[in-house]
Amino acid sequence: MADAIRLILTNLPIVLFVAAIGIAFFRKVGPTAQRYLSWLLLISVGAEMIWGGFFHVFLPQVAAAQIGWQVSPFQFEIGVADLAMGIVAVLSFWCSLSFKAAVVIYIILFNFGVAIGHVREAIVNADYAPDNFGVLLILTVVKIPLLAWLLWKASEEKRA
Repeated sequence: MADAIRLILTNLPIVLFVAAIGIAFFRKVGPTAQRYLSWLLLISVGAEMIWGGFFHVFLPQVAAAQIGWQVSPFQFEIGVADLAMGIVAVLSFWCSLSFKAAVVIYIILFNFGVAIGHVREAIVNADYAPDNFGVLLILTVVKIPLLAWLLWKASEEKRA
């Protein structure tokens, strides 16, 4: 049981992403694109960012080790940003498409910068730690365009 829990927590971003897609697939309430967008924002972005923010703020040694970095005072700042983004993404589940659009734009801008930093660390410092250059980064690169596409499709469905 402990191994199963460790496996889930170690791969939490992919678990949350798959859970969001699965729930949106089976809960056929509302237009398709809006449903997928809402569940991804709630679970894959919201819960994931709150989880990451918690570690950066309250367990910086654990977060730094997972990323392959040294503990830094900036972790508190990134942790607060992660918590804010996660909370707003969770709240967007119950809000308008315009609110979701603002959240998605922020997520895209923020994560684009984060991805550049992590790729730079991998290239310059050979940092291939699990949460620096692994599933988390790859999933972010997939999730961001998916959120943007779903937002576009949702606005298209709303106009129709």
